[in-house]
Amino acid sequence: MSAELPKTFRNALDDRARQALVHWGVAEQSPELLKYRENAVFRVRLADGRPAALRLHRSGYHGEAALRSELQFMAALAEGGLAVPQPIASRDGRLLVPLPHWHAFAAQHADVIDWVDGESLGESGKPLAQSPERLVEIFSALGASMAEMHNLADRWTPPEGFWRAAWDEEGLIGDRPLWGRFWDCEGLSAAQASALSKLRLDLSQGLASLPAPARDFGLIHADLVRENVLVEDKAGDMRVKLIDFDDAGYGYRLFDLATALLKNRREPAYDVIEAALISGYRSRRNLSDEALTCLPLFLVLRSLTYVGWFAERPELSDARKRVLRYADETLALAAEVGLR
Repeated sequence: MSAELPKTFRNALDDRARQALVHWGVAEQSPELLKYRENAVFRVRLADGRPAALRLHRSGYHGEAALRSELQFMAALAEGGLAVPQPIASRDGRLLVPLPHWHAFAAQHADVIDWVDGESLGESGKPLAQSPERLVEIFSALGASMAEMHNLADRWTPPEGFWRAAWDEEGLIGDRPLWGRFWDCEGLSAAQASALSKLRLDLSQGLASLPAPARDFGLIHADLVRENVLVEDKAGDMRVKLIDFDDAGYGYRLFDLATALLKNRREPAYDVIEAALISGYRSRRNLSDEALTCLPLFLVLRSLTYVGWFAERPELSDARKRVLRYADETLALAAEVGLR
């Protein structure tokens, strides 16, 4: 990760991280940069030696209320027994600390969350390494954890001022989707733009006619891709942990299931993966066969979000190539499941 950033900027980013760590009383260290995407994420050490994750949030991506609400949601899930990161308060008791404008950095917020042990389920674009038997175990546990997350969210009363974006019809296919206007973004061919515009109308009709069981709606993770699912084995006991709630918000529960499945559709063991995820989910929460008839619709909706996401980030070296690829993949998926 550090090799991809210019040395001058990387040094400034490290200094920015130490500025934030002053608020936790541990500025005298060399933070280890793990990820630089929506947030800059560092592995750091707390005063007692425990590892933790420092996040420098990208300026303008989420407002203060949304960032604070993310931390409140994670804390509620952890209190309910779910294996998710917990926020760690600064020396003066704040979970979220504002950082002023400084050199190349706009004003932004920082937080620290506890370190979550485990190995990521996999990496997008690379085949899963686990055996089919192991995948059954993992995805069954993931389905159960996802269902319990939805159960806890339904039982929880958010505090006053809680706000997270909604992955509803407007947030997915409205005039200003959360991850960008996928049907008229720069880089699409005329044929792709036309086909995606038509697909958008078809999806709107599909959402309007969802059967009641498929309308299950509430707080969701919204980004349970492989990298955000950690697997830990301790003394023969396997446990999955959920990380990166940066995009958590209000949405259809089927959207969470679709997100966990989409990038695995070309796996040889996909049928096993899907069956295990659904079985695990059903072990903790009701999910009817009627609701599952709408899963293909949400797979297509999830796929479309990647078109808009990369179109709004032209600074990424392969953004244009990915826009074209995800557009073609989404249209092919829509045809495969009967939506085109």
